[in-house]
Amino acid sequence: MILNLGHRNLTELPPLPPALTELYLHDNALRTLPDTLGDHPALRILDLGHNQLDSLPTTLGNLTNLEFLYASDGHLTEAPDTLGNLTNLRYLNLTHQQLTEFPPTLGNLRNLVELRLYDNKARTLPATFTNLHALRELHLDDNTLTELPPLPGLTALHTLSLRNNALTTFPTALLTLPRLRHLDLRANGIKTLPDTLHTHPALEKLDLRWNPLQTEPPWIAELESRGCLVYRSGAAD
Repeated sequence: MILNLGHRNLTELPPLPPALTELYLHDNALRTLPDTLGDHPALRILDLGHNQLDSLPTTLGNLTNLEFLYASDGHLTEAPDTLGNLTNLRYLNLTHQQLTEFPPTLGNLRNLVELRLYDNKARTLPATFTNLHALRELHLDDNTLTELPPLPGLTALHTLSLRNNALTTFPTALLTLPRLRHLDLRANGIKTLPDTLHTHPALEKLDLRWNPLQTEPPWIAELESRGCLVYRSGAAD
């Protein structure tokens, strides 16, 4: 059963029918959600975006058939560890929140394909993210990341966006991502690049704009000659 309650100006969740498979609660005025939301284990899609949520119930971890969770644009300062129980999840969006850290249990999401965590306040990533072997896209723009942990397990990752963070050195963890095609490092504080970057076998797009690079490495021309699109620091949009 599909239930769409979006754009209803709801301030609290009404009683829900059983056997729900899709629930859309986007664009309301919800500040909290009841624990009973976890009593709908058949849910596959849950859209909580664009509310005023201060927290998520830990019972979300009971929704073990969930494949799509959208919880963008709220006031979350933490996310429950029980999100790590959602091992069938393929898409997770926790963007435009106030998260200062991400639950290490997210590393349990072995079927996750796309993870969007941009516009938060995180300084680091959990080392457990290396366990996200199915992940193809990781969006981390507009955080305060200063470094990345080793991520050798992200063997399926092809898109990584780190725009507008606090990186001052190139994260060497990125050199171990064999399928990485699109890398966005705009608006960080990176001054130098590793010489081995130009040997990355899959790189198709590298965005280095708005970094204080001291010199342009000569091997950038080699990257471009093989078809990689390189946006240089200081270039216009």
